[in-house]
Parts: sequence; structure tokens; C-alpha cells
Amino acid sequence: AVLAIDCPGCDWGVEGREGVTLRLELDGEYSQHLVLTRKGKPAYRVMLGPVGIGPHRVNIDLDPALTAQGAGSFAVGRVDAQIITPDAPEYEKLAHAPFLYQRANTIGRFTDTPLLQWVETDTTPAGRRLRYSMIFSNEDGGTPTDRLMATWGRTTDIELIYDVAMDATGRILKEEIQAKGHEIQPFAGPKLGSHPMLWVTTDNNMVSDKGETAVRHALAPLPFALAERSREAVMDANAWTYQVMAAEMAREKKIVPDSKPGTGLIPDLRRYAFVEACADLTEATAVAFDVGVERDGRVQWYSTDRDMPQFRIARSGCFQAAAPLPQGVSLSMSPQPHLRVRAYRKTSDREPPPSGPVGATIRRVNTVFMLGDDYRPGPAVMKWKGLLTVGPERPVEVPLH
Repeated sequence: AVLAIDCPGCDWGVEGREGVTLRLELDGEYSQHLVLTRKGKPAYRVMLGPVGIGPHRVNIDLDPALTAQGAGSFAVGRVDAQIITPDAPEYEKLAHAPFLYQRANTIGRFTDTPLLQWVETDTTPAGRRLRYSMIFSNEDGGTPTDRLMATWGRTTDIELIYDVAMDATGRILKEEIQAKGHEIQPFAGPKLGSHPMLWVTTDNNMVSDKGETAVRHALAPLPFALAERSREAVMDANAWTYQVMAAEMAREKKIVPDSKPGTGLIPDLRRYAFVEACADLTEATAVAFDVGVERDGRVQWYSTDRDMPQFRIARSGCFQAAAPLPQGVSLSMSPQPHLRVRAYRKTSDREPPPSGPVGATIRRVNTVFMLGDDYRPGPAVMKWKGLLTVGPERPVEVPLH
């Protein structure tokens, strides 16, 4: 079902008015809870699970125990329900999508809320694989906020939650989940029809195939391909996720204008320049980006790592990072864009640094942007594709112009 529901009194960034929580029933039986995170009549896509032939009824009721006291009421603008039959092209992706139970210490607290689920499809020698990931509004445990912005370019939490491999006939060959400690484990839990039932069990939103909480979500997955894109591209395509992200940071008082790196606090998210790039790093390498803005006739550089070694990116593939700019400085001030890359030997507090050469090959820069006044991503100011080798000696500027 696609539900267009208004929450006129909601404000995700204000304590006591965060959101309305709805309880959905299908034919008189509990289906799920739905947290309204936005004003207006946005479309919330939910799964109702397997149904038989004949008429069905969906009840939508306020759950006062899980609703912010100052959020007021809700208004249903439209409900579009659709039966997806096995011969429909989207059936398989929907039929195997997880139902996700909320973590106990988040119920009714409007924190680490599941916002959006997506599914990727990969071809395998035996058949195909479906990978389901969830965007949470934040993570209460794990990486500090300022480091999240430096190395991931966001304060949401994006996690793979379920992976299923099938043969050409659709027979399941293997099911896995991302459990505590980011350990990939076999799924052996209950299902609702073909939907696996998962429980969020850690403060950084890892899952288990068993649990005790009873509040669950069933967000319908969006098909999304991430060839040569980072996972944050899903947020770019659903810009409202940045708005919820920013609002939660403000409500949790993690936005401080003159915050220093290493404090876990960040400046206004609209001051950040976001960089999405793809690179291959040696095992011993970590990289950082510098965003250049021309001021007073010269280029001034602002770094994603903020001179903190632990704020550098230490993984290959496509990724997003972000560098805070001073108050009043924006990318639009420059007549031409500037971006450069620095490579370092990877460091670790818990183990010896890896040996071997230090170096990275930058393959592409997909986008560099800032958030607008409405906290939605603005237009990309630069893109680039090629091969750029970066060593540990000095910064290398990306030849974008």
C-alpha cells in the first residue's frame, strides 16, 4: 500500500513534537507500525504481507503510547492498495523483503528510526541474489557524529540487513543477515509467508533473527542499482532523508556552530561540501579530500579529515565524505571548482598499521554538492571520470576543469 498521510503538527527536529506513530491492521490482525516523520502528504510505501483471494480491510489508527504528545493528529489523504501476484516483475523483490522489529530502546523515542529500505539484484553463477539494506535516521552507538560526516558524508545509518541467494527457479540457496559486530550469519528465524522477520538488537542497528520486541516496520523496498555509485546515492534520490537526518541532529543537540573535530559535534549540515567518489586503495592506504573555494584571488582548501587521522577513508569502492566550510562560504563563490586528494598510511589504535605501499587510484567523482536552505541536496558542481594516481608525497588535484 502507498499511504499519503499528513502530520501537520509534527516536527522531527523538536522534542515533544517529533512524529505520529500509526498502528496498521490487516483484516483485524496486527500488521505493523508506521512512524510519520514529515509534514505534508508524503507517500509512505508499506508491505502488508501475503493475502488470500477476496476482499481485505486495512485499519489505520493512532498509537497514542508511541506518538509524541505535541505532534497532534494525522490526516489520511489517500491510500492506494495493490495486490502483487507471482507473475508480476516486482513480486520476488517484495516477497522476500524483511519485516523489521524495532530495537527496544528506540520504541517511542524517535531515534534510529527506519526510514527507507531498498533492494539490489545481482546475477550469480547459480542464479541471482537479492540484497536488502535499510536507512536509519541515525545510530545511537558506534561511530561519533563528526567522524560519520568525515568518512561517510552523512549521520544516518545505512546497513545491509538481509541477503538471499536463489537458483534460476527461485529456490532459496542461502539466506544471511548482518549481525552483531557486522558479522554475516545464516538466517534461521521465522517468516511471514516468505518475508523474513528480523530484530534490531544493537545500538548501531545490527540485526538478529530472533527477539522479544513486538513493534515492527514493513517498509516496501525500492529497487536500486548502485553500479559505480555509493550507497548514499539512495539518499540523494530520496532527498527528504537528508531533511530528517538534519532534524534529528538538531533535536539531539549535536549541531554546534564552532564545534571542534573529535568532540562528536558538528556545525550546521548546510555548511558541508559533500563529495562522492570511487577509488581503489591499497591495503595500507587511507585518503582524504580537500574542497577548494576561491576567495580573495586564491584557493582556500577545506578538508574532509579535518587533520584527524581517524577521519580518513580507509576502504575501496564508491564512498561519500564531507568537509565543513566556514560560515558564509559556499561552493557557489568559486568561478571554477577545485578538488584534491591526499593519501596516507592507514593508522589503527588497536592493531599495528598494515605494511605495503601507500597509494590510491581515483576512478571517478560522481558529485560534489551542498545542502540547500531546505536541507535537500543542491545541484552537483563537479563531476569527473578517469584514472588519477595518488601517492603519499603530496596532494593531487582532480583535473575537473
